[in-house]
Amino acid sequence: MQNRRIVLSQRPSGMADVSTTSLELRERPVCGAGEALIKVGLLSIDPTIRTWMNDAPGYLAPIAIGDVIRSGGAGVVVESHSDRYAIGDVVIGMTGWQEWAIASAENRFSVVPRGLGLDLATVMNVLGTTGLTAYFGLMDVGLFRPGDVVVVSGAGGATGSVVGQIARAKGAGKVVGIAGGPEKCAEVVELYGFDECLDYRAAHLGRRLRAACPEGVDLYFDNVGGEILDAVLANIAMNSRIVLCGAISQYNSLETSKGIAHTPMLIMRRGRMQGFIVFDFASRYGEAQVELAAMVHAGTLAHQEHLVHGLEHALDAMNHLFTGANHGKTLVVVDESVRLDG
Repeated sequence: MQNRRIVLSQRPSGMADVSTTSLELRERPVCGAGEALIKVGLLSIDPTIRTWMNDAPGYLAPIAIGDVIRSGGAGVVVESHSDRYAIGDVVIGMTGWQEWAIASAENRFSVVPRGLGLDLATVMNVLGTTGLTAYFGLMDVGLFRPGDVVVVSGAGGATGSVVGQIARAKGAGKVVGIAGGPEKCAEVVELYGFDECLDYRAAHLGRRLRAACPEGVDLYFDNVGGEILDAVLANIAMNSRIVLCGAISQYNSLETSKGIAHTPMLIMRRGRMQGFIVFDFASRYGEAQVELAAMVHAGTLAHQEHLVHGLEHALDAMNHLFTGANHGKTLVVVDESVRLDG
């Protein structure tokens, strides 16, 4: 049996295109001692994948030319020579863009508990990397406090939408989103329950932000970087917290990134700006997943999954994140037979 997989052909300059990756056929990997063979069902499409395509330092090494595109995913165990995995287990981990993956001591997967009452796409979204990033970024890195005025960029995306809803549920004074275009902004308010959403494509974002948050921004969750981050820095409150989660506005930039001008506000307002990676909190994923699952079941956490069907469309799905064509969490369906609870 063969394994279809997508590999890195050349490093992109700007937006990735058809020259960036190649679809190739290999023999299905063989499951050795202590390993499990996984049939991949869903791929998690995240902006960080684009950064791994660059030959640049990061928290993980760049993807090598000719290697499978690195990505999280979910699948089902079809063969196991490990006490950690049983045949039929649905697991989440680093699958890569391919139909078959191997779980090993170096590439461990998490077994998804049965009986959650959630479908696999929802689990991949809310209980997966995006939901966990939102939870720990807001609560631990951002040191959220009830009454905070919270601003979230990328508010219509998978992570940003969850950040705002957690903040609202925990008693934020006001939750303001920043998103691109009237349709996305309406979705942020009407579906995700933000108090207000500002279109970053319209003029005078800084002025409109000041009107929305006249006492300043207490907590800013940044998913985009660049000029939007700078506009928020100009409007921070005393003892503000800036959470640096992503910089999607710069991932495809063909030019040198522009500096931000308003960092002196961190001094004047005694602010704190900190970056983080969700893997920093791996030992505590369970506590967040319990709370997030409870919010979904209670109807206090709305979510959307943007499903793209077919492994061959994974690159298109990734580019949706940068064009705004997606709504909610983007997932690629590799095999529809992979489901939770049968």
